[in-house]
Amino acid sequence: MDCTKCDRDAVMHAAYSGAHLCEPHFLESVERRVRRRVREDDMLPADATPEDPDTWVVGLSGGKDSVVLTDILHDTFEEDPRVELVALTIHEGIEGYRDESLDACEELVAEHGIRHEVATYREEFDVEMDDVAEEDPLDMAPCAYCGVFRRDVLARYADEYDADKLLTGHNLDDEAETALMNVFEGNVEQVAKHFDASLGPFGERNEKDGMIPRAKPLRDVPEKEVALYAQLRDLPVHMEECPHASEAFRGEIQDLLLELEENHPGTRHSIMAGYEELASLAADEYGGDEDSEAVGECEACGAPTTQDRCRKCGLLDAVESV
Repeated sequence: MDCTKCDRDAVMHAAYSGAHLCEPHFLESVERRVRRRVREDDMLPADATPEDPDTWVVGLSGGKDSVVLTDILHDTFEEDPRVELVALTIHEGIEGYRDESLDACEELVAEHGIRHEVATYREEFDVEMDDVAEEDPLDMAPCAYCGVFRRDVLARYADEYDADKLLTGHNLDDEAETALMNVFEGNVEQVAKHFDASLGPFGERNEKDGMIPRAKPLRDVPEKEVALYAQLRDLPVHMEECPHASEAFRGEIQDLLLELEENHPGTRHSIMAGYEELASLAADEYGGDEDSEAVGECEACGAPTTQDRCRKCGLLDAVESV
């Protein structure tokens, strides 16, 4: 098929829009959506200057999503001194898997000249995910432990680097899955937290004191398009799935969403359009200072939490008791 915009051969067909795009127009389309999200979410404040730039810490795992995000942000802001990028890679202690993805990260940052920091679960918590997955003291999926540990490391290091924003490579599929999970669980307060944590434009969020604001500039781009972008750009990407990945509920939602999208193209976009509007209303109801839980400090590590001990410390206690 010919490209919808020119007479070159198309490399992809976006069923949700009907467009066939050649390589140049496809790459431009992905980049345009990321830059539009940066603009619409007001990620770059008007008061950012070369003397006082906005510092963005990007969670760089070496997978396709974080690599594509880092690559596009670098190309977009390389000549803009108002933005400073810092790539942060976390080594969870998964033999073989994370070592190979770390190589991909190092190749990308070396090519672009991006500051790169690496943190490990071993140094931070004296644990490795291979051991946690094997022992599993709380009979949970490994992802349940790892997600909490990862968020803690990202937040603490972002704070250490004086980050103004913490960016992750969540794509459209990721966000639509999370939206459905929150709706199916009937957790309206979680929907509100989702909006305030990473969905809403920065000027519309009810942000918590002491927490680095998050952003997901890739969240308008479907997963398959992210993978194709990485392939066409010949980016250094580690494509293997984590050997401990086992989120049963999310897997079911993922299968459902893929089937809906195949039968009804545009489902993911429709879900997110409606969900973001509902999440904004939920945030207005639950996100104000008067109605939200007071955020204090964890008695063990000092991290922000609404409980005496944060979730991370509770999980570490369980792991250490085995």
